[in-house]
Amino acid sequence: MKSKTKKLSTPNLSRRSFLASSLAGLGVATADVAKGRVPDGPMTLREDPHGRKVSLLGYGAMRLPTVDGGHANNWAKAGYSGSSIDQKTLNAQIKYLLEHGVNYFDTSPAYCRGESETCLGNALAASGYARADYILATKLSNFAPQQYPLDKCKEMFEHSLKCLRTDYIDYYLLHAIGNGGFATFSKRYLENGALDWCVGLRAAGRIRNLGFSFHGDPNVFEWCLEHHGEYKWDFCQIQMNYVDWRHAKEVNTRNLNAEYLYERLTKLRIPVVIMEPLLGGRLARYNYALSKELTPLDPDATLAKWALRFCGTYPNVMTILSGMTETKFIEENIATCSPLKPCSAAELATLERAAQALLKLNTIPCNDCKYCMPCPYGLDIPAILTFRNVVLTAKTPPTDRETLKMYAAAVPDELRRADHCIGCGKCRPHCPQTIDIPKELAQIDAWVDTLKNKEAAR
Repeated sequence: MKSKTKKLSTPNLSRRSFLASSLAGLGVATADVAKGRVPDGPMTLREDPHGRKVSLLGYGAMRLPTVDGGHANNWAKAGYSGSSIDQKTLNAQIKYLLEHGVNYFDTSPAYCRGESETCLGNALAASGYARADYILATKLSNFAPQQYPLDKCKEMFEHSLKCLRTDYIDYYLLHAIGNGGFATFSKRYLENGALDWCVGLRAAGRIRNLGFSFHGDPNVFEWCLEHHGEYKWDFCQIQMNYVDWRHAKEVNTRNLNAEYLYERLTKLRIPVVIMEPLLGGRLARYNYALSKELTPLDPDATLAKWALRFCGTYPNVMTILSGMTETKFIEENIATCSPLKPCSAAELATLERAAQALLKLNTIPCNDCKYCMPCPYGLDIPAILTFRNVVLTAKTPPTDRETLKMYAAAVPDELRRADHCIGCGKCRPHCPQTIDIPKELAQIDAWVDTLKNKEAAR
């Protein structure tokens, strides 16, 4: 039985504010935005297979801003009634992106509690820009077995068109094709005729480019490339950043390193779209191991800037998707890519050392995608895992009491903390990083419990 402890008082601050103030009190710099966010020139552009100019920075509509200052891929409360999307702020952000040369917008029927396509469509319609001025990417996100039948896939596509206020999609993706292994991929796209139907949509002009996003089983990726001659993939979306470039297999032996994925696609002249350039914020959030390597190279550059520069250095990268909830991050990322300065060989070597330093911290490879949510028992899984990583990456380890306060701020509702996990495992198959979530939660619970008992004994 766990020991009862006194409840710790916690200032009435947001999770982000409290974690920042806690770390600042430990002597850790927490600035996460560059001092200067003014572009030096026009947005760097790349070309798609048809010669169309594509902005190097793309907008990922997975973390749309909410009226409470959070983002819509978060499940705010037990009961999962998250705060509504701030359409007014989103409209202003989308217009700013367009005005500064960003023309690639990526969404999915599965994003933001199913609201992403509608809200993005509303924002683009309100921007005053013509349909030809921007590029829309969305996905056949038929994850549930009841969505496998072809008529359900067709309904999903037509619904996407309606929500996005368009009669064609520029880039259409088979969504996360490796999740669940080849058997699941076959049921989602082959046995039901969905892939052949997508090829027909492209021939009819209802989609202009056909591709896929890849997580998971390498056999599925290899099958797609082996059949490139048949399906003529126009692009592929992969997880790529300076950690996954050479170390994805170290995180999980099932993974394929981004370097391998990139080179295989480049050899076939299939353009690359990048997701998770910041590893769900882990390469942008303050991290002493990363900062120690990178800050001496450029004291004014943020960690996010280094991550984007790494990705843009590779010429077959068509666009880099970033889920930019706050306007200040939009401004910074635009400045980084306007124009993008490729990394030198020496800088790439330093980024490799930074990646190795991060891996030594043994952080949990959670990218905060929230595919594991909602938890049927109300846990805030991403917040718990992120809290653990924040503690591990601090320059000065927080005291036991500071750590407990940080936990209380990260997960204010006690019913949503790790000690309420029953180990049902329903979250596990949904994680693109294949994290053993129940195991990690059990370890965090045991660690927190030890800290509480130590505090109670003092």
